[in-house]
Amino acid sequence: MGPLFFMLHIDLISCVPELMDSFLGHSIMKRAQDKQLLRVHIHNLREYGQGKSRQIDDYQYGGGAGMVLMPEPLGNCIESLQEKRDYDQVIYMTPEGKTFDQKEANKLSLHKNLLLIAGHYKGIDERIRKLYVTQEISIGDYVLSGGEIAAAVVIDALGRLIPGVLNNETSALTDSFQDDLLAPPVYTRPNDYKGLKVPAVLLSGHDQKITDWRYDASIENTKNRRPDLLDKQE
Repeated sequence: MGPLFFMLHIDLISCVPELMDSFLGHSIMKRAQDKQLLRVHIHNLREYGQGKSRQIDDYQYGGGAGMVLMPEPLGNCIESLQEKRDYDQVIYMTPEGKTFDQKEANKLSLHKNLLLIAGHYKGIDERIRKLYVTQEISIGDYVLSGGEIAAAVVIDALGRLIPGVLNNETSALTDSFQDDLLAPPVYTRPNDYKGLKVPAVLLSGHDQKITDWRYDASIENTKNRRPDLLDKQE
């Protein structure tokens, strides 16, 4: 058996690595790793902590509520990983970052090696951001208890884009936001449910008519639910 080949390798630095166990151990992300198309390694920041208590956080200078992740443990962890691998991006998950979208997912999925940092408490020491971080990502204008959930969102969005991960390779390409439009409505059996019937065109077997209907329905769906997306196309 030859060496294992992974199309995308992601390292994640976390204060609470156990939070990722269920997410990575089931469904599409598990299949992606089983197929050797994706590899995700979770690194416990406490292994780089200081003293007997493996301290990783401290009070912030100037006072104020909330603890800050110390620069030494996080910096040592990053440098240890960089000795083993060249990263295309070192990404800090923070509400201050650029809002994550499908276009960014498409771009990042083409990389080979990514390092993600899940923030915690009040955040990370600013010097870590200046010395190591190359990109900052937010998944929305709200604050979470930690960056693990945000990192899981990014990993899932990237993993499903890797060729071979999904059973139908065209599935990811027809998802919402791939062309700044929402996906069209979808239907399955039965044809008639409580008096509501599947559009006849979807039962016609005429590929071009179905394609045209889906495009028109996608525009209408976007217009009704997310008209702001249509503004991007103008």
